[in-house]
Amino acid sequence: MRHTIAQHTGVLRTALRRMFASPLAGILNILVIGIALSLPAGLYVLLHNAQGLLTQLSGTPQISLFMSMEAKTDDVEHLRKQLAGHPAIAGAEFVSRAQALEQLKQSTGLADVIGGLKQNPLPDTFIVHPKQSDAQALNQLSIELAKLPKVELAQLDSAWAYKLEALLKFGRLAVLILASLLSLALIAITFNTIRLQILTQRDEIEVSKLIGATDGFIRRPFLYFGATQGLLGGIAAWLIITASLRLLNGQLTALTQLYASQFALHPLSPGDSLSLLLFSAYLGWLGAWLSVARHLSQVEPR
Repeated sequence: MRHTIAQHTGVLRTALRRMFASPLAGILNILVIGIALSLPAGLYVLLHNAQGLLTQLSGTPQISLFMSMEAKTDDVEHLRKQLAGHPAIAGAEFVSRAQALEQLKQSTGLADVIGGLKQNPLPDTFIVHPKQSDAQALNQLSIELAKLPKVELAQLDSAWAYKLEALLKFGRLAVLILASLLSLALIAITFNTIRLQILTQRDEIEVSKLIGATDGFIRRPFLYFGATQGLLGGIAAWLIITASLRLLNGQLTALTQLYASQFALHPLSPGDSLSLLLFSAYLGWLGAWLSVARHLSQVEPR
């Protein structure tokens, strides 16, 4: 076990030594990878923060339940209990017919006209606040509530939810496309870097094969090189994103104070940060593996 750990540690040291044999070139490669990774990751962070902001601006989704004109007090209380015990509902407000009529008088300025009505034409209403803001979930909940006893109509204000969901889907797709393209670019960078290393160390590889070294033994340092370079690039991307968000938050604080808001950009979560580092290391490893598989077979002892 100790021998295996010492062997892998030695290979890692060799990979790092090769990576920084030319310090400027090594740092520039890591910086290029970091900048490329920070673009989709940074857009993901901004999209995640924008989702929270747009939800605040759009307001909380509501479903209005208009009861039948024949509904009695017992019907209202029964429906109130049903709504209070529903797992998908955060809360419900009851607006009586009298309250609705009074609100209508104040909002329209037609108090004289409304006062001349022989009877109140407005029904009792429940304003339901769902826990979820997903458009499909809201539609399903609205259909379910419309089937409750003494409910005449369930009206969902879903236009904003559909617009928000469409905007977020577009943003996620754009981030996915950008991340895919840049991932291919990073694989190509590592592929070319490993190819140059194989060509530079051709004589060393030939000698290793002559003395019986297996392809796995020869391949290992290059794979460590690619994974380590990718990991360092991921760390650089994380630092770029974190520093950028701090700079933006400094300016955003002054802006939000003008609008009496407390909105701030949140950084990558620990889970997202770990995913970024593992993904960047995997891209580096994949690029190295493809390059070694392509070019190592061409190096044979003469």
